Amino acid sequence: MSKMTGRGATGNATSRRFNLPEHEADGDWLDQRAQIDGEPPKLRTSVTVVKPRTILTRNASPDVPFSQSINAYGGCEHGCIYCFARPTHAYHDLSPGLDFETRLFAKPDAADLLRIELTKPGYAVAPIALGTNTDPYQPIEQQWRITRQILEVLAETDHPVAITTKSDRVVRDLDILAPMAAKGLATVCVSVTSLDARLSRTVEPRAPTPERRLAAVAKLAAAGIPTYVSIAPVIPAITDHEIEHLVARAAEAGARHAFFIPVRLPHEVAPLFRAWLDTHFPDRAGKVMAIIQSLRGGRDDDPGFFTRMKGQGPWAELLRVRFHRACRLHGLNRDRPLLDTGRFRPPKGPQGELF
Repeated sequence: MSKMTGRGATGNATSRRFNLPEHEADGDWLDQRAQIDGEPPKLRTSVTVVKPRTILTRNASPDVPFSQSINAYGGCEHGCIYCFARPTHAYHDLSPGLDFETRLFAKPDAADLLRIELTKPGYAVAPIALGTNTDPYQPIEQQWRITRQILEVLAETDHPVAITTKSDRVVRDLDILAPMAAKGLATVCVSVTSLDARLSRTVEPRAPTPERRLAAVAKLAAAGIPTYVSIAPVIPAITDHEIEHLVARAAEAGARHAFFIPVRLPHEVAPLFRAWLDTHFPDRAGKVMAIIQSLRGGRDDDPGFFTRMKGQGPWAELLRVRFHRACRLHGLNRDRPLLDTGRFRPPKGPQGELF
């Protein structure tokens, strides 16, 4: 299988999970351009505007540390091959493969919808998580600035927020996040899965380099923002040897907390990941999948609460021991910052005046 330069998935098969029809080439000469002109043109990223009725997503999963979240974008140009959000593209009759990385959705009304949610009389304040599904600071945020608009509403209302991202673009919003953090209203988690820039480009082809992400951690910490480093996912026989080094670099950069999650392969992610392994790591593809299945009770994925985040068996225990020893050595996870929910003030303006 050929490699798609600059993208994560090696294919673009349409999901059949919802009995959607597979798209076939129609026979037009354009479908044969690879044979006529050589390689097909590079995939371009497209963005479609969507207009949801509400913007907050509620969560009741017992192993997830937040109850509500906002996803400003659908799909993610970072192209991380392991991304557990890939299957969401099947709902749009699009492939969780290359479509997920190139056919994106944006919600430009997100901040206005959030303002409406926060004015409702029955609204119960709880930290809002950004970046739980797709990255709020993926490349298109540079132009669309939807995440920044959301943060402006949260800052105005003194509403707590927890951000997860793979991008150093988050430091653009230090002018909002630092004052919020001073009030106990903001935390940021930066995901760093490998220190090897070449490997990172293969696994997460359009995410910033590891050094840029660690530099972002340093800037966030220097600004007084409680900063986490997420080593998620850990890929056995590919990135697991880096756990101790990643923890050390996180602490050196000023992070106060870290966590890890073994790689998860739900639904369409499993065949995409297997194809990626066959393309980029054919020498160890079988070994990688054997260890993953050992972690996941003999399957490619374990959807069970708690075990899906931790894994099970001797491999999972070994990863936990190594990680916790490294954190103790470098002084991480000694406490856990609590976000303040007592400062919240409903937003002012036309929507607020209705109540």
